Amino acid sequence: MSKSLYITEKPSVAQQFAAALKISGRRADGYIESDDAIVTWCVGHLITMSYPEAYDPALKRWSLSTLPFLPKTFKYEVIGSVSKQFRTVSGLLNRPDVDTIYICTDSGREGEYIYRLVDQMAGVHGKTRKRVWIDSQTEEEILRGIREAKDWSEYDNLAASAYLRAKEDYLMGINFSRLLTLKYGPSISKYLHTDRTVLSVGRVMTCVLGMAVRREREIREFVKTPFYRVVGSFGDESFRLEGEWRAAAGSRYFQSPLLYKENGFKERKHAEELIGRLDAVRPAEGILTKLEKKREVKNPPLLYNLAELQNDCSKMFKISPDETLKIVQELYEKKLVTYPRTDARVLSTAVAKEIQKNLSGLRSAGALGVFAGEILENGSYRGLAKTRYVNDKQITDHYAIIPTGQGLGALRSLKGLSASVYEVIVRRFLSIFYPPAVYRKYSLEIQMREGEYTETFFAGYRVLEEEGYLKVASVPGRKKNGREQAKTGEQTDDGRAAAEDGGSGREKDDGAVQTSDPVFLEHLSVLKKGAVLPLNGLTIKEGETSPPKRYTSGSMILAMENAGQLIEDEELRAQIKGSGIGTSATRAEILKKLVNIKYLALNGRTQVITPTLLGEMVFDTVNASIRQLLNPELTASWEKGLTYVAEGSITSDEYMEKLEKFVAGRTYYVLKLRNQYDLRTAFDAAAVNYKK
Repeated sequence: MSKSLYITEKPSVAQQFAAALKISGRRADGYIESDDAIVTWCVGHLITMSYPEAYDPALKRWSLSTLPFLPKTFKYEVIGSVSKQFRTVSGLLNRPDVDTIYICTDSGREGEYIYRLVDQMAGVHGKTRKRVWIDSQTEEEILRGIREAKDWSEYDNLAASAYLRAKEDYLMGINFSRLLTLKYGPSISKYLHTDRTVLSVGRVMTCVLGMAVRREREIREFVKTPFYRVVGSFGDESFRLEGEWRAAAGSRYFQSPLLYKENGFKERKHAEELIGRLDAVRPAEGILTKLEKKREVKNPPLLYNLAELQNDCSKMFKISPDETLKIVQELYEKKLVTYPRTDARVLSTAVAKEIQKNLSGLRSAGALGVFAGEILENGSYRGLAKTRYVNDKQITDHYAIIPTGQGLGALRSLKGLSASVYEVIVRRFLSIFYPPAVYRKYSLEIQMREGEYTETFFAGYRVLEEEGYLKVASVPGRKKNGREQAKTGEQTDDGRAAAEDGGSGREKDDGAVQTSDPVFLEHLSVLKKGAVLPLNGLTIKEGETSPPKRYTSGSMILAMENAGQLIEDEELRAQIKGSGIGTSATRAEILKKLVNIKYLALNGRTQVITPTLLGEMVFDTVNASIRQLLNPELTASWEKGLTYVAEGSITSDEYMEKLEKFVAGRTYYVLKLRNQYDLRTAFDAAAVNYKK
């Protein structure tokens, strides 16, 4: 009797498939078997690319004479620590009674690569192979994936891009690490007084190092500029307005070189001069020349992809992207959320049609179940497909991370951070079914006549009229909850509820003051244009320009997603989607590696990233040799090329030709350089910042 074989990426996932398929047969060493089916598993990667010495023993010794190393046929080998499981899997794949193989590794490029290598190494022939592609590990989704499994040949382009990604990292890593270690390692070792320095260089890793070093140097070179603002207080004891002076048209200082921007002076004496002139005005009063009331609407933010979730968890819980990925992977394996390694922030049309199931399941999710029940009762989920939260064109492999509404039995066993991350995901999901938050914004202008000139003070107030989605978006216990954050427009712990509002609320820096004082609001509501307001006093507020902020682990992930640009605006981010550095599956691991090899330092309490001296020296070395590796746009273009291969737009041969040309060209260029001694100046410049 013929059997079907199901192969997953991990033992825990195999258990889920066995349960969904009702396979309760004998449990052997490395697989589960019943009368008509077998479930087995990999343990992550079972196969790896062979080191150069597998091609020629002489290549074990690092030598410039052997570079560039560009094999025509690549060699692979079984990873020693998992060789037993490979033998088990290989035997099952080739068993005569197995006629159909269901490939159930993770639904993405890396999962595809894991199986293809196993299939290649096991020498599988004459079997029907079908690819199971799922978005969660609920029983329903597993059975759907198996039922709708496609012939594996339909994923050949994805597999080709996976092989190329590995070859690219291998060729750049092997060639450039050996090249720069042999060429510049002795100089670095001599400078640091160490025995030996091996330079780790990679397509993505080195680019991320460059981003951190450049930011640190921008901060060091930044010169703070003081400036002086004049603030006027108008009104009586029962009602006072504070306005900031600006050099508007008609001002004595309009477009004056004495100004720092339009609302401050470069020197205090000029601010004091303005105050002196206005203090002399009689009567001491201002006229309300403008009173504008405007309705502001802030929409719920888009759903989470992995990068957004990692960024918010870094800010909220001070955990690294790697920790966030581990937690959300655990939630996925417990059936609580959908597939985590996604770049999409929207849902598919098909999922939107069935979203009631997710909401129904969430009724049992503790306190959050109240919101799910409310959504179901008022039917706000019915129009979801017509909103910006559903867009098939913005989805490649998987839709956004959302709760499945299932696995809630495991919810009670979640501890600490896992429960908190789950809550953040659920709140973001539930938010999209609520109306926007609505504000009333007041913009006021108060003018004082000073001889032939008119000096203008500007004031702004914002009042929350309808909380809308904010009542569910707030995460209790944060330093500033979602509602307060949206009131001020600040980007704080609740995942940028105010910034990600669908384009209507980009007024974080307008100076509007949030208020809920009923007495003040009553006075404000009856205020009329032309009102005369007594001047209570004028003060000087001193400020200074700020340097760029250091990357945190979360903001670095976002910057990697956006080709090296830390773009907070979600619409702008969408415009360059697909041009990122690395992938959602690899970014956290890359950052972790840079910390482990001591090129970057990560503050565990704040999650702030800074380079080490060694990291800066490696940066200077690469900058003087293979500068292209530090270019985020170029690095993103390689990733885009892999996407084109996966889409079938270009062939593997075309990509490989470009890759080999780049590796060979940069290698030959560096071999001709004689600039080792010149680097000492750059090393000295960096080292002064690390002396104790």
